[in-house]
Amino acid sequence: MRLASFQITNFRSINDSGLIDSTQQITAILGRNDSGKSNLLRALHSLNPAEGLAELSPIKDFPRHRRLEECTGDTPVVFTRWRLDESEQAELAGILPRASGVRYVTAARGYATVRRAGLEGLSALSLDVSDIKGKVRKIVPAVKAAAEKVAEEAKATLEQEADTFDAAMIMSPDYIKWSAGAVQAAQALRKALAVARAELSDKQEQMLAELEDMALSIANDAPALARAQAWVLEKLPRFIYVDEYPTLPGRQNIAEYLGREGWGQLTPEQQSFGRLCKVAGLDLRQLQALLEKNDQATRNQLVNRAGSVVTAEIRRLWKDRALKVRFNLDGQYLDTLVSDPNGAYEVEVNLEERSRGFQWFFSFYIAFFADTRGGRAEDAILLLDEPGLHLHAHSQADLLAHFEKDFGNQIVYTTHSPFMVPVHRLDAVRTASLDEATGTTVSNTAQGDARTLFPLQAALALGRMRSEPAKAPPQEARVERSEAPASTMNEEAA
Repeated sequence: MRLASFQITNFRSINDSGLIDSTQQITAILGRNDSGKSNLLRALHSLNPAEGLAELSPIKDFPRHRRLEECTGDTPVVFTRWRLDESEQAELAGILPRASGVRYVTAARGYATVRRAGLEGLSALSLDVSDIKGKVRKIVPAVKAAAEKVAEEAKATLEQEADTFDAAMIMSPDYIKWSAGAVQAAQALRKALAVARAELSDKQEQMLAELEDMALSIANDAPALARAQAWVLEKLPRFIYVDEYPTLPGRQNIAEYLGREGWGQLTPEQQSFGRLCKVAGLDLRQLQALLEKNDQATRNQLVNRAGSVVTAEIRRLWKDRALKVRFNLDGQYLDTLVSDPNGAYEVEVNLEERSRGFQWFFSFYIAFFADTRGGRAEDAILLLDEPGLHLHAHSQADLLAHFEKDFGNQIVYTTHSPFMVPVHRLDAVRTASLDEATGTTVSNTAQGDARTLFPLQAALALGRMRSEPAKAPPQEARVERSEAPASTMNEEAA
């Protein structure tokens, strides 16, 4: 399932965001500070969070300028629309045959822990009333005629069931209620025919079977529809919302990690360390066992290999400069060390001593590389709030490329940085604006005031500068300052 669009209502600064197109692999929401961008992601995340569905708080989440009495469990908050692929369409039609034409489904929630699913383009239940009446008119007289040839006691029962069948087959506006009574009447009529050993003609038997199948299919439609709606909710991808990335300590106690892991009490930093080991291919239990065997050589070989694996990926993604990552074992401790091998002086420092920007990027890479490859976020939709704030402008551009090239996940992110605007995919840019009267609204066509549009305009200008070849200065202007007369230099200085 792929998120095609979403709409947020009645949540914090948002009265009604409008329908937000999210069909692309990445969707960038631009907006000035305090425009409600984070509220959009937080509300969307609540539909199917990896942590489990939870009730929303009217006191905390319902718009503050409105009375709490307006908020109930059914007050809508999130509406989403999803596109099904061909295999999902076939699976849905197998559950509910009349859903064979469904290409899009919807999922929504309010303040209570209840979600609702819908099927767009679902074929309506329809019956040919005249056809039903025509078949009944032929079957009922035939049953009564057959009753004349059987014993008196069976005759009375057979005629009574024929009249009941006739009454039950009169169409009701409520197809579901009609179908239940029609199925029972048809089954009772068949039983009476069998007891009386009365027979209908082949054509009459076929008409009775058709009426039975019709009533039975409608009677089964309600539970099939409920199963189809449940299927939609089960198929929803998880949402993972991230506004802060746990720092990854450069020194970890392996024995302490394994102990806390066994008790299910890992800290956020230790969870990040566990992801690092997964990415690097390090088995901490194996390292601990080798320590107990005093096999330091094998331990060092394993961590050297792991350092090479991580270094190769970091060099591919971190374009600022070529860095080297090395893991060092010190008894129970594992250190993550980073160096600049191409520098004049190759100084190796602990990860915690690198720039805040590199630490952020390293933590982001480790977390999502681990989680999106067999982890909790493998098929999740990533909701990233202002990613890359600590990165240099060029590194932000690299991060954006990382989103597009290295993730199969859909990503919805907020930003106000020109370097995080996908200028090559302007159809993926949305703008969020906050109005005192209407609250936060989102435009799919990049509209807003000057501050809202500034990152987009700056990104477009930068893109043009990169694409245009540098122009040489005029010939007469090419004068070295050292060759200029002293008087000229003094005049310039003045």
